Amino acid sequence: MKKLLRVVEYNKTNLWIRFAHLIIDRIVVFSLFAAFGVFSSLTYQLLGIEYFIEIAEKLASVNKFTDIIITTLVYLLYLTLMEYFTKGRTVGKYITGSKVISTDGTEPKFHDYVIRNLSRIVPFDALSFFGENGWHDSWSDTRVINIKNYKTETQSKSEIESIGTKEIA
Repeated sequence: MKKLLRVVEYNKTNLWIRFAHLIIDRIVVFSLFAAFGVFSSLTYQLLGIEYFIEIAEKLASVNKFTDIIITTLVYLLYLTLMEYFTKGRTVGKYITGSKVISTDGTEPKFHDYVIRNLSRIVPFDALSFFGENGWHDSWSDTRVINIKNYKTETQSKSEIESIGTKEIA
């Protein structure tokens, strides 16, 4: 278990901002599916390539359960890769000025992002936010913070701690 810094806890984003992340990121994933459909159609119409249109047709004809599994896997892959490659941010987090960090204030490792996002599969994970932290935050020792507030507070603490130290020119 990682050390829990108060500065991280004090600057967590609120429940409504987290809900906005959910809505925005789901819209992005559904847009990716729509973009794949458009891409498939264009490659078939313009270039005569049937490969992508066949995949799109197969995806369109799957049963409800398979559709849920595929959509969930794509969503989790999107979240994990986006958070990893953008150092804790997704499109929703960019829009709201939020970021995922470890409870000790460091950048999460890849396995932290994997644990964090696989934990979302657990039924009722969304309801866990009515407690202190969501399960996917608790199990991965991560938090979603407001970047601006977090940076301001850590800078203030740094300046206070540097009072009385000699500056070398």
